[in-house]
Amino acid sequence: MSDLLRDLDFFHLDDLLTDEERMARDTAKRFVDREILPLIERNFASETFPMHLVPQMAELGMFGANLKGYGCAGMNNVAYGLIMQELEAGDSGLRSFASVQSALSMYAIYANGSEEQKQRYLPEMAKGKLIGCFGLTEPDHGSDPGGMETRARRDGDGWILNGTKRWITNGSIADIAIVWAKVDEGITGFLVEKGTPGFSTRDIHGKFSMRASITSELILEDVRIPKTAHLEKARGLKGPLGCLTQARYGIAWGAIGAARSCFHCALDYTKSRKQFSRPLAGYQLVQAKLVKMLTEITKAQMVCLRLAHLKDQGKMRPEHVSFAKRNNVNEALKIARDARDMLGANGIVNEYPVIRHMLNLETVNTYEGTFDVHTLILGRDITGENAFE
Repeated sequence: MSDLLRDLDFFHLDDLLTDEERMARDTAKRFVDREILPLIERNFASETFPMHLVPQMAELGMFGANLKGYGCAGMNNVAYGLIMQELEAGDSGLRSFASVQSALSMYAIYANGSEEQKQRYLPEMAKGKLIGCFGLTEPDHGSDPGGMETRARRDGDGWILNGTKRWITNGSIADIAIVWAKVDEGITGFLVEKGTPGFSTRDIHGKFSMRASITSELILEDVRIPKTAHLEKARGLKGPLGCLTQARYGIAWGAIGAARSCFHCALDYTKSRKQFSRPLAGYQLVQAKLVKMLTEITKAQMVCLRLAHLKDQGKMRPEHVSFAKRNNVNEALKIARDARDMLGANGIVNEYPVIRHMLNLETVNTYEGTFDVHTLILGRDITGENAFE
């Protein structure tokens, strides 16, 4: 097998990367190969996240990697995307942990917080000593966050929060929750620390997807927080949606990693597995599936590399991210399903990573904007007509 195929770089995109970008990718890949792959199936089976690896991830600069200052690595967006790709090649839950810590929680403070809030939280979050979560989705409000029912009202020089958030990654293990709530002026954000009276969490069990990720409910019952915990720059849906754009960017890259893992597994399996007179890889239908996988992964790589350059140049629009998230995750899910089929009965056992990636990608295709929601975002951009309502 050629090096290009082994690394799945069919169009020599590695030639377009800088030494620093390659180093970030290769460092993340070594970490995943050494620390994640040997244990991730056990975590998936037991519905646990490998918290003991958080200090190593922090030491490698994975938290807030593309943020500048406050102890963050200050990488460019190509390097950050490549890290997300390698983390999800290990498991979507691992990439989700890093995405929520970085692109949702840290970025929310970075973009909307006061200088005092940034200095207080971001350095410790970059070190992995404070874990964050992002409380936007509610039991009855997912694709339409503007319909949220969580409320905040002024109380003297502070605020009182009431409401419930659901499907919150890192919820019960977070030290700080970014909670979005409605106020008289619209929607704004608050910093709610673990242990605040009236604030509790409850984990969601019985998931068949993202099992190596902690998913929780956040319950706020007359939670009083000081004025200093208000993200005063966050006004309207622009605040949380700006964070979601950052997270979706990382998801678009991450999906490539999951798809690549499934491709390699299917390729190795069909080359070694004999049926009738030859290896499975020698049959036309199998080769057609492998070619389709390679094609879609290569296209996704090209989309993400261009998206990263636009982001670094300040030219990226949310619609660009919708295009990448919608396409890359949907194609990765198709690749995982085909790979599972190509492995036959072995496709459903944890001796191979395919079924785990396939189940995870069902969730990734839904969260941070469903396939259909991103379709409507792009449709609105093309036509100028809003089909949401």
